[in-house]
Amino acid sequence: MNPAQKPVSQRLAELGIELPDVAAPLASYLPAVRTGSYVYTSGQLPMVDGSLPATGKVGAEVLPEDAAHYARLCALNALAAVHALVGIDSVVRVVKVVGFVASSPDFTGQPAVVNGASDLLGEVFGDAGAHARSAVGVVVLPRDAPVEVELIVEVD
Repeated sequence: MNPAQKPVSQRLAELGIELPDVAAPLASYLPAVRTGSYVYTSGQLPMVDGSLPATGKVGAEVLPEDAAHYARLCALNALAAVHALVGIDSVVRVVKVVGFVASSPDFTGQPAVVNGASDLLGEVFGDAGAHARSAVGVVVLPRDAPVEVELIVEVD
């Protein structure tokens, strides 16, 4: 962290954002893994207190604006996994975001949905939150979630 920058935990507090508890894995995997100076998160669903706030396809049962909010929740869950593994203040920068959007056949707004995650990371990390990204439309996600997000972050 640049000494002139605030700790990420302080920035979260200023924004009124609390990291949730780490979501329990749905299968045989870890929520996050560190290798060298990078942490890779598993795909995170928009779980809130152990359940999904919505299910279905974006562009059909789920409005794109709501899906962007759910992408934000996914990013918060991914940050919680990072925090549990290495501590949020060790994050130097966000390297990559991959967002999966369960989409109706005619929906093409995946980038705007995944902006929900990207915008949150920009709010929290400032310039260090700028990242490479993929926004992918898929037929279905686990538990019929509308969106899933994974992160790669650099840590010190």
